[in-house]
Amino acid sequence: MRRVPILLLLVSVTLLSACRQAKVTSYRAPKETPDPLPPGLATASTNAASAPRPGTPAPPAPGSDMASTAVPTAEGSDLAWTAPAGWKPKAPGAMRKGSFTVPGPEGDADLSITAFPGDVGGELANLNRWRGQIQLAPLASGDLTTATTRLQQNGLSFVLVDFVSLSATKPARIVGAMVPVNGATWFFKLMGPDPTVSAAKPTFLTFLQTVRAPAAP
Repeated sequence: MRRVPILLLLVSVTLLSACRQAKVTSYRAPKETPDPLPPGLATASTNAASAPRPGTPAPPAPGSDMASTAVPTAEGSDLAWTAPAGWKPKAPGAMRKGSFTVPGPEGDADLSITAFPGDVGGELANLNRWRGQIQLAPLASGDLTTATTRLQQNGLSFVLVDFVSLSATKPARIVGAMVPVNGATWFFKLMGPDPTVSAAKPTFLTFLQTVRAPAAP
C-alpha cells in the first residue's frame, strides 16, 4: 500500500519540472510582397505614374535652351541686289536671304544677308551683337552717333558700321549695314580677316548701292 503514494509523488515532481522548463517562443512573420506585374503592365504603370497631368506643360528636353531655337526670318516682299562678279554665291540656308564667299589676301570673308521681323531689339542691341562676334566691348547708347554712318539711297535708310578687333591673334573685321523695310530689319554683314574685309570694303559699299526695294505692283 505504500508503493502507490510514492509513484504518485514521482509523477507530480516530473510534471512540475516540465512546466518550469517550458518557454514561450515568438516568431516574426515576413511581410507579404505582391507578385510582380507582367512586363507589359509594369511598363504601362510606370509610364502612367511619370506622365504629366493634363494641362501641365511638358518639361524641356535635356540640353535644350532658347539658344537653339530658330528665329523666324522676315516674310513678304524681298529686297533685290546685284552681287559683284568676284563674290562666290553659296547656299544661304534657312536663316539667310543671301550668302557669298568673298576671297581675300589672308583668307576668305563671309557676306551674309538676313532679315527678321521688327527691329530685333533696336540699333544698339544689333550692333553690339556684331561687336560681340569679334570680341569687342559693347557700345553705350551715347556712342551710336560716332560709331555709325547713315546713308539714304534707292528710297532706303541704311545704318553703316565698321568694327575691327586688333587684339586677337588674327585681327577680325566687320563692315555691315542694316536697313528697316516694311516692318522688318535687313542686315548685310561682311565679316572675316581684317585684311580681306578692308580690301573688300569699297566693293561692299558699291554693292549696297544696288540694293533696292521691290517694284510696286
